[in-house]
Amino acid sequence: MPRAVAADFQVRLARTEADVRAAQRLRYEVFIEELGGGGALVDHAARLEKDRFDPFFDHLLLTDRRNGNLAGVYRVMRSDMALRAGGFYSEQEYDLAPLRASGRRLLELGRSCLHPAYRGGAAMHYLWGALAQYVADHAIEVLFGVASFRGTDPAALAQPLSLLHHRHLAVPELRVRAKTFHRMDLIPEADLDRRAATSALPSLIRAYLRLGGSVGEGAFVDHAFNTTDVCLILDTERMSPRGVRIYRGAAT
Repeated sequence: MPRAVAADFQVRLARTEADVRAAQRLRYEVFIEELGGGGALVDHAARLEKDRFDPFFDHLLLTDRRNGNLAGVYRVMRSDMALRAGGFYSEQEYDLAPLRASGRRLLELGRSCLHPAYRGGAAMHYLWGALAQYVADHAIEVLFGVASFRGTDPAALAQPLSLLHHRHLAVPELRVRAKTFHRMDLIPEADLDRRAATSALPSLIRAYLRLGGSVGEGAFVDHAFNTTDVCLILDTERMSPRGVRIYRGAAT
């Protein structure tokens, strides 16, 4: 995979165990220390956030070329990799039967995070540029993965969850469903405060909605990670013009 290089950033795939550990260390800082998550395989002594799926994913690493610091990570898994892993990570939370039955080329996304020092700038753009190249290289048709709200009380997230259900539900042929189901249509559409609901969406979810993404049916409460999750789905054939520019234009 060609490296995506900008004035200050370089994105490449992890090549060694040390690369993967560096990604796990950044994930520990963000998901465990900052957001209060956990997990059976988290190594607190070594400060590594890891799970059994890590050996089967490809790991994108965003590095600050000025100082060598790891600025961000993203992990991705194709269908052939999921076969070796015994399934996709998201299948712990969602029934992916509609995606599997679609016959489309699938890519699962996960564990996306940036170091706090690199948020709000261009860093994520370069991670997405590398993701675009990966999508092009492997002829991916549908991208998906769980995205999280902080906290485990869906009622406290009634506005954004209801907005997602009423305005951004995936088409039936791609509509996965939460295995431990929590309704998202907690507020009637007519009673939604759309501004408040939109502002309560995590930035990653807002970004994928702008690209033309949608969500599966039902939320999943992940108590170990202290999150309420939704399943994001992005069909490359249904992208918004902005999505086409990012995921196709950036890959050429």
